[in-house]
Amino acid sequence: MKTVFVTVGTTSFDELIESVTSQEATQILSDLGYEKLVLQVGRGSVVPGSDSCGGLFVDAFRFKDSIAGDIRDADLVISHAGAGSCLESLGAGRPLLVVVNDRLMDNHQLELAKQLHADSHLLYCTCSTLTQTLKEMDLSVLAPFLPGRTQNFANFMDQAVGLR
Repeated sequence: MKTVFVTVGTTSFDELIESVTSQEATQILSDLGYEKLVLQVGRGSVVPGSDSCGGLFVDAFRFKDSIAGDIRDADLVISHAGAGSCLESLGAGRPLLVVVNDRLMDNHQLELAKQLHADSHLLYCTCSTLTQTLKEMDLSVLAPFLPGRTQNFANFMDQAVGLR
């Protein structure tokens, strides 16, 4: 079953949940072949029911010990622009569409999304442009996000403290 996983992390981002479960967005997702929508709604007040999104099966929850399985099982991840959620999704090799909360002051999330987009690792939008982005997105242009090489840092530290 082709699945979209949506996460807001540990925050509240009702506008994202409302946008992605709107009639227009769910129709676009259905047209793209998605059949299931898994929503991690965090502390938000919007918790859609299992039959609230037309032809998509909906599974909504607030929190889990880990969302790694949800990310791994998704054909597309739609996420708030938190660094942890972005890096976890990219590290799992999942196509990622980041929705920036443009109502935040001094929005560092936009900076992160722009940089990762410039490197072709993800697509990004705001809630007001989500449906247009879904219509136009081409996931084939996304480049893999290569994991960091921790050995380079370890070698540097060994040298810095005189072990090498």
